[in-house]
Amino acid sequence: MNSMNDNGVVAGPASGQTSHTHPLRSLAGTGFIATLAAMAATTLAAALAQAVGVDFEIPDGGETIPLPGFAVVTGFFSVVGIVIAVALLRWSARPAERFVWTTVSLTAISLVPPLLSGANTATTTALLGLHLVPATVMIPILARSLRTRTD
Repeated sequence: MNSMNDNGVVAGPASGQTSHTHPLRSLAGTGFIATLAAMAATTLAAALAQAVGVDFEIPDGGETIPLPGFAVVTGFFSVVGIVIAVALLRWSARPAERFVWTTVSLTAISLVPPLLSGANTATTTALLGLHLVPATVMIPILARSLRTRTD
């Protein structure tokens, strides 16, 4: 007879946390760092475009998009991307694949407004490029992060 006392109870995560808490927080942290990088890259690209003569004037109202506006909009939509990534990590069997499909589709849709804005060719072209800058920062980083958390 074996005298080992084994009641079959296995200790779980501390403080009642689920096993999903750490990967979700880690993904969100990675996403926020990527957001800062995307905001900086987009704002720098917009500043460079202005330096070569792009005016970023939108015909409706004749207003010019200010440089901080690029950072704010990039930050907002990057956070939306993080929320999508976190939700997919939590509820999808294939979060990285679905994230890439979703975000590439949303990026393609985001290219429509600059084309419909009526801005001059230089502004339209710059805006199209500026939609792609944060996508090229955020999508690969978050997709890679999703892959490493599900493997």
